[in-house]
This record gives sequence, C-alpha cells and structure tokens, in this order.
Amino acid sequence: MDSAVIKKYHFTEEEEKKLILREYRALLKGLKQRLKKGTRKLVRRAFEISVDAHKEMRRKSGEPYIMHPLAVARIVVEEIGLGVTSTICALLHDTVEDTEITLEDIEQEFGKNYAKIIDGLTKISHVVDLKSDTTEQAENFRKILLTLAEDPRVILIKLADRLHNMRTLDSMTREKQLKVSSETSYIYAPLAHRLGLYEIKSELEDLALKYTQPEVYAEIAQGLKETKRERSKYINEFIKPIKDELQNAGFEFDIYGRPKAIHSIWNKMRTKHVTFDEVFDLFAIRIILDSPSEKEKEDCWKVYSIVTNNYHPSIERLRDWVSVPKGNGYEALHTTVMGPAGKWVEVQIRTKRMNEIAEKGLAAHWKYKEGNTNPQESKLDAWLQHLRDILSSPDSDTLDFLQDFKLDLFTEEIYVYTPTGEMRVLPKNATALDFAFDIHSELGARCIGAKVNHKLVPISHLLNSGDQLEIISSSKQKPSEDWLSFVTTAKAKSRIKYYLKEEKRKKAELGKETLIRKLNNLGVSLTPHNINELCLYFKKPSSLDLFYAFSVGAIDIKELKEFAVHGDKLSQPIREVKLDTKLLVHEEDVIKQKPSKGAELIIFGESSDNIKYKLAQCCQPIPGDDVFGFVTSGEGLKIHRTDCPNASQLLANFGHRVVKTKWAKNKEISFLSGVKIIGLDDVGVIQKITNIISGVLKMNMRSLSIESKDGVFEGDIMVYVHDRDELDDLCTELLKLNGISKVERLEVQE
Repeated sequence: MDSAVIKKYHFTEEEEKKLILREYRALLKGLKQRLKKGTRKLVRRAFEISVDAHKEMRRKSGEPYIMHPLAVARIVVEEIGLGVTSTICALLHDTVEDTEITLEDIEQEFGKNYAKIIDGLTKISHVVDLKSDTTEQAENFRKILLTLAEDPRVILIKLADRLHNMRTLDSMTREKQLKVSSETSYIYAPLAHRLGLYEIKSELEDLALKYTQPEVYAEIAQGLKETKRERSKYINEFIKPIKDELQNAGFEFDIYGRPKAIHSIWNKMRTKHVTFDEVFDLFAIRIILDSPSEKEKEDCWKVYSIVTNNYHPSIERLRDWVSVPKGNGYEALHTTVMGPAGKWVEVQIRTKRMNEIAEKGLAAHWKYKEGNTNPQESKLDAWLQHLRDILSSPDSDTLDFLQDFKLDLFTEEIYVYTPTGEMRVLPKNATALDFAFDIHSELGARCIGAKVNHKLVPISHLLNSGDQLEIISSSKQKPSEDWLSFVTTAKAKSRIKYYLKEEKRKKAELGKETLIRKLNNLGVSLTPHNINELCLYFKKPSSLDLFYAFSVGAIDIKELKEFAVHGDKLSQPIREVKLDTKLLVHEEDVIKQKPSKGAELIIFGESSDNIKYKLAQCCQPIPGDDVFGFVTSGEGLKIHRTDCPNASQLLANFGHRVVKTKWAKNKEISFLSGVKIIGLDDVGVIQKITNIISGVLKMNMRSLSIESKDGVFEGDIMVYVHDRDELDDLCTELLKLNGISKVERLEVQE
C-alpha cells in the first residue's frame, strides 16, 4: 500500500467496511483457479475469524489491523503463488500472538496442518522482540530456519508479512524503521534470494535502503526518474533488430527493458567507487520465450545466437544457468553485449517456466516438480536437506551460527564432482576441506588432503568449477583452529567449531578439577558467585573459558592467593587499571542512564554530561551523519553511522542495546574525517588542493598522501571538520578544480 495513503488515512466506518471487502474480493479473485466449493468456505471462515479477532485493533497508520493479514494473504497468492492452505494461514498469522485465539482453536476449526504452520509463524515473530538478548535472538533465527526445513510455507508467509511491513514502514518511529530495515537486509532478503524470490528480494533490499540511507535512495530514485525517457528511447533502439529477427524465426516471445533495482545500483556505485552517472547498466533486457519443455534449452541458445548476431558479446560475462541451474532452481542465460553508442547491455534469456521460477521461487518449483523427473528439479530439496544437516549440529547456539549460515545464502556457486561423477554445488572460494565436510561430517574431521583432477593438494586448496575430487583421510587426524580460516561453508564452520569445543570441554574438565582443589585449600567452594568473581577478574567470558585457561596454564593458579575470603565467598583483589575515564564507561551505567523510550540521546547536549561515549572507528561519524548509539560490553556507548558496514548486524541482532541518538549543533569541536581524490597528475595540483583546504575553506589538515602512476594520481586527505556540511563543501570545491575527476568520502578499510 502506498505510504502517502497511510499518512493521510481518514475513513468513515462504512468506507472502512467497503475497503476491507474490496481487499477480500481481490484476494478471492487471485485464488479463483484454486478455489473449490469446500475450500472457499474455509477461506471465508478464516477471514471472518481474523476480522472478529482484530476488530478492536489498529495499525500505527490508523487503518484497521485486518488490512495487514489481507495484504499478506494477497502477496502470498499473487506474488509468491501459494495456494489455499497458505492463504488461510496468512489471514490467521497474527491471531494466536495478538488475540485470545489459541492454537487449539485453530486446530479444531481447520486441522493439525494449519495449526502447525501458524505455530511456526508465531515462534518467528518473537525474533523482533526488542527485549530479547543476543543468544535468544540467535536461537530464534535458528527456529526460523528449522521451520523452513520442516515446512517452507512458514518462511514464505513470513517473507510476505515482512514485505508488507516494509511497504508500510513510513508510519513507524525512526528507531523502529532502522531496526526492522536492518533485520530485513541482514536475514530476510538473503533468505528470499536463496529461495529464488528475486522480485521480493529486490524490493526488500530497496525498501531497507530507503530507511537506512534515505539520501542515497532518494538520489538514485531521482536519477532513474530523470533518465527514464532517455533510457526508454535507447531500449527501443536496442530491441528493434532482435525483435524483428525473433519474429522471422517464428518464436513466441516477450521482450522488454527493465530498470535495475535501486539497491543493486547502489551496490555497484559502492563496490566500483563510481557515481550514478558512471553506472552504465541501469537496466537489463529480458527475453521471455513461450517454448515447450523439451525445446527450452535449444530455444534459449538459438535466441542467444540471434542476440550475438546483432551485438558483440563479452565472453567473460556469459552465465549459463540453463545447462546447470543455480542451487535455488534459477534458470536463465545471461550475456552482456556491446549495444548502440558503445554501451554494455545485459540480456537475460528465459522461458515462461523459467521466468515463473525466477519470480516465485520455491512455490513455482513445487508446482513444476509434480510429475517431473528432471534431476535439476531436486536442487531445492537438496538445499533443504543441507539446511537440516547444518541445523542438526548440537553446538549452534550463538550468532556464529547465523553468520556462518548467511555465507551460504548470498554467494556465487561452483560445481565440483566426486570420483564417481556425482555433482556437488559449493559456494565460490570453497576448499577441498569444505568438499570433505559436504560429503560427510566425519570425513571432514579426518581429512588430511585431497586429489584434485588426480593431483595431490592440501586441504586448503581452492576449488574451481569442474574439479573432480577424491578425499584422503586418516583416523589420527583432528580438526584445528586454523581450519576455520580457510573453510567457507556453514556446515564446515559449524562442525569444526563443534569438534573444537568438544576438545576444549575435555581440557576444561581438567582445569575445573585443578581449580576446585585450589579453592578447597583456601576454604571456599566453586559456587556460581565465586565463578563469576573469577571470570570478571581474569576477563573470561564464560566458566568454560575460565576452566580451560587454568588447564592450559594461561592463568597462573598462584594468583588465587591474592583473593580475599569472606565465609564461602571470594572477593577480588584491587588492581590498578589505567583507563580513559572521559570516554570509557561501564555497560550497566549506560543502560541505567539510557533515555526513556521515545527520548533521544543528544550528543554534545545536556545528555553528554551524564553519558560518556566513543565514536566508532569502523565508520568515523561526524555531526550531520545519521547515527545511532550502541551499548557495547566493556567500552560503554559507541556512536555508529546508520550506513556503517556493521550497522545491519548490530541493529538486527542487538536491538535492546540501541540508543536513539542525534547531533546537537556545536562549532567548537572538530572531528577527523577524510576524502579520496582521483585526477590527472598535472603540475601544481597538490598546491591547488592544499590552497582549497587551508586557504579557501580554512580547514586544519592532518595528512595528505598522493600516489601517481601513468599520469593519474590517487590521494587520501585527512582533515578536521565540524560537521558533514563542511566535508560536503570540501568535496564540492575540490571537484571544481581542473583535472579532478572524483572526490568521495574516505571510508575506513577494515
């Protein structure tokens, strides 16, 4: 629903009823082909229950709450392509959590299958609980994946729910917008990508960008709007000769140009360090063929031939996902050709069936799987089995699991073979050890080497598509810590961590026994209080780490003599610790002094007298940047930019630690920031640059480093500025100089 409509929501009770009925009829229209006499009644009953359960509830925008489940149900039907069961569950997805209706009521009314899906959806909803701690949130994300492995409809409905929430995020507070958007880009967009829902994935990413970096989003959206006419003209010119030739060859087809997603354009600007004007492939040409299943592959290659007859292709940029589809079932031919006026243009060639799978992902995969024996169609089933395997690891209870799993979601794939010719799909940059773990966890743990294409290689050997592997193992081999530095897959990482932790536990048991004996000599026992005191003093995050440190001699057991004993309690010795008390503050103190809900922490305002803070080095915020405060463990409050590389992870997983923050105007304090500058190496260029900084803008410069090669220079300039406006002025003035081609804010390289 359009955000402008939400903000101006004013309807009478009668108008609301008409609006709700109109949405319901639109839902039935989308379901028309799948509705039978009995199922129509079930959908009607679900609608009535949802209307009644939510009758007193309203969304933040002011509209009746029932509009949300109706919108989610429409997305489920129209954009994902699911059927009656999923529609009913979408209509009821919030009832168990938000109203007095129970799972037993659902089961009694609709049956066990419906109750199971709604139970999965209810469990997932707890992920967004701001009060939940880190471990709990990681466990909840794990629950999402468990429900996905059991019944993928749960996550498909949840993605529809998240998409509608993102479409209507305008009515939420800035704090909520940041948290929901970060969560979306951190886990939901990658999941949509992995399930083949490319349209939904793109929209989720675009909307997340709209709220996390509104200026960037607005700039690209405006750029697309301004270039629309020129783009349409170019697309028509490009398409014409291909269209004529396709018609002459007797193909039934659709051909059109489609603008790239805003997030995709931003990603290109960021990774290639170019401006919007320098991004040439703002659109892709899509050719959709109406071909019978037995001729799909042949027809796609014929069309490829017609395209390359008219325009020269870039051989390096040919992607053949027709012969070997992606792991999520995506099939298409992608090529990039040199079009009119010397512009590179991406062309995507698909059949109608392939296009439906590209747009509706897993749901379309199920539809076409029925009665189909094509081995490629089992790819998603294989991935779901792989998901079950990594979830079966008993030691995946932290955010490490989610970080590792995300690697499997958003990555390019390679195709390798076993000695018997069985194909295995692995992520790009996978090693021989990843392959061993992919075959079996125990084989991975005992792997000592491999033969790649009959040549002996180490376990860290990087694999390429087409490699054939034979794993060499030994019963004496054990996983080691350094293995984690070169494996890529989530399964390998989680199993290695599990084996290492098991080894650590065994050694920790010995350390525990040593510690108990020493404490007995002091006349105290190993109580939770004493363990806590020891962990705090020796700076160990858990009792396991404490016992392990005693076992391997990392802690001197003699230090225990320094502790005071009061009854059965240990008291820490006093030791001097030199800290910058101006900037360092304990986590508990920050949490105690956090502004009340809805209030904001003003940096350099009255609040700054009470709460000390640090500016995060990973993004170096300056006044004028959109920022948030984050309560760290041990380093007090840190201020991050909302477009910080770490922002999405912090906001998605540690919502309870986030403090709303804004800058107060203060021209007395300067901040170190920097710009990257590229231009032609001309006589006197450095003098011109320093004159702008020191002479014109009267800025204090800390450093200037310039490298020149073959007539082009690239330099980094570090200056002290009061706010972002001053930094923007510096960029503007430097760009005015002759020969300067690019000036951009310098981002810290991790």
